[in-house]
Amino acid sequence: MRKSKRGMGGLLDALSRRQFVQGAAAVGISVTAMPSFASADEEAKLNLYNWDTYIGETTLEDFKAATGIEVKMDLFADNDELFAKLRAGNPGYDIIVPSNDYVARMIAADMLEEIDHSKVPNIKNLYPRFMNPAFDPERKFSLPYMWGTIGIGYRKSKVKEVPNSWGALYDSDVYSGKIALMSECSTLLQMGMKYLGYSVNDTSDEALEAATALIIKQKPHIKSFHDDNGQDLLASGEVDVVMEWNGDIAQLMSEDDDIGYVVPKEGGLIWEDTLAIPKDAPHPENAHAFINFIHDPKVNVPLAEFIEYATPNKVAAETADEAYRTNPAIFPPEADLANAEAANYLGEEDIAKKDEACTRIFAA
Repeated sequence: MRKSKRGMGGLLDALSRRQFVQGAAAVGISVTAMPSFASADEEAKLNLYNWDTYIGETTLEDFKAATGIEVKMDLFADNDELFAKLRAGNPGYDIIVPSNDYVARMIAADMLEEIDHSKVPNIKNLYPRFMNPAFDPERKFSLPYMWGTIGIGYRKSKVKEVPNSWGALYDSDVYSGKIALMSECSTLLQMGMKYLGYSVNDTSDEALEAATALIIKQKPHIKSFHDDNGQDLLASGEVDVVMEWNGDIAQLMSEDDDIGYVVPKEGGLIWEDTLAIPKDAPHPENAHAFINFIHDPKVNVPLAEFIEYATPNKVAAETADEAYRTNPAIFPPEADLANAEAANYLGEEDIAKKDEACTRIFAA
């Protein structure tokens, strides 16, 4: 996933959210969270390990108001940090937010508890297509939090036409010196493989070497390999085209009419961030209550609108503000998603091979 880096121009009105929650309580509208699922044997605490700026403005306060459970949230920078922290043993977290391929990796390493769906009645609000993913069949160990794509953000005034191919970034001098690619190794290579006609889940040496050679050849035209700040490079004018998470570009689009976003014709990367309960969680009942709370539409709508990623909650998506639900950077047209793929966990050997390839790329 994908963390959001918010500019002040993209912030929604905090007061109106707080008034909504208070007003709802005043007129007896219930937030269907879960005191009934919180165990009397558990202290009223929940430890959340999350990406930065990846929660609603009042979500944690509202959860405490609804359940009496106080949330302590720690932050991680990327999935590797999350995995390493939990691999050494759970230091006390109840909820974690891993991305799809890392869910599969954690399942393989026996790091996650099974989720009791009977304790998450709001699961009924989710789109059916999220309920049986390849990385977690039957959603035994995770439930969706947010989803989105990786594609190309661009400055409209600097391009002659929409750069709807990965070739604009990986195989062209048209934007020489004004191109930024992600430095995250797997994603960098996967999108190169996608441009060359391979699946992002191809594990062959042929596909990996082809993508590696492509990127090394393109390096003279690349301004930077960015560490999840491509939207800042685009906003400042340092680059004109950038590979980036859709949510980060969507936030920039809300502040700058000269910014566009496209999922390339070869296909982008579909990602999903999830809510999961790690092994040895000290408050598993409270964790179930929190997941259920998140998928109450009255909670999910302001949360999703604030972080500006696509919600998997069907009821929330259909009742959100028009500006959110019709934003093509958040919900790309289905035709644009036809060739997109989700990354699978392909084993430790594949991860090591990609790391070695990236070492060569960055050193070239």
